[in-house]
Amino acid sequence: MWSKLWASRMSYLFIAPFMLVFVAFIVVPVVTAIGLSLTYYNAVSSPVFIGWSNFQYLISQDLLFLKYALPNTFKFAVIVGPGGYAAAFALAWLISMLGPGLRKWVALAMYTPSLTVGIAMTIIWLPMLSGDRIGYLNSFLLNQGWIDVPKLWVTDPKLLMNSMIGVTLWSSMGVGFLAMLAGILNVDPILYEAGKIDGIRSRLQEVWYITIPSMKPQMLFGAVMAIVTTFKTGAIGVELSGKNPTPEYAGHLIVNHIHDYGFIRFEMGYAAAVSVFLLALMYVSNRLSWRLFGTKEG
Repeated sequence: MWSKLWASRMSYLFIAPFMLVFVAFIVVPVVTAIGLSLTYYNAVSSPVFIGWSNFQYLISQDLLFLKYALPNTFKFAVIVGPGGYAAAFALAWLISMLGPGLRKWVALAMYTPSLTVGIAMTIIWLPMLSGDRIGYLNSFLLNQGWIDVPKLWVTDPKLLMNSMIGVTLWSSMGVGFLAMLAGILNVDPILYEAGKIDGIRSRLQEVWYITIPSMKPQMLFGAVMAIVTTFKTGAIGVELSGKNPTPEYAGHLIVNHIHDYGFIRFEMGYAAAVSVFLLALMYVSNRLSWRLFGTKEG
């Protein structure tokens, strides 16, 4: 074994930087979170081992989590995750039909909002969703006669979640969108010609029978990125409403729950337990994505 390791020493040298970063920023934090989730730790005194008590409280007694954080997160994730994923694929497919010169500028215009979410929040979304008559959305709806009084888009508990979903969908065209666009552009044109010979007569049939099966790795990457982005989102409700917690906890997600217990109440052990629960949700969702888009060899 040692002779084989020595013979492949250059290969190990090349992967060493990745492994060091992976261990330092992925493995160690995950193991630490799992360990802290079994303790009571207030960030001042030493952790005290309490076993599964944090998880028992989380799934049976934490009414804020059970009534708001968990259902809000599922509603947000079910709409934003598949919705943003489908929108990214549809937009990538439409852009792929443009000429090369126009295509790169349209793709850049679609991708840029995901890089400048903070700036877009300040100069676009907050003025647009302002609750007075001069807010862009309220002004438009009032002028069209579709509403009689201005809507409190980001402070009304009944409207906040819808506003969060709309803003997040708009900013979901990130690296997953670029991966899908690259996958569509790299499908062998010969496959489309062969499909026409075999009886494919429409663009939708081409997408279903040729495009998607030919770009499963990019579809899988896009699905994973959509899941990670959706579940880690938490600040959007606070940024829109300007309140922490959000009005009547209407925009309270699991990430907000972790921040509440970890950095406001300093109950680090319990915050770690919630983090582990969120990690388990993300793992299950990722495994589902692998079942849908993963290859048998993967």
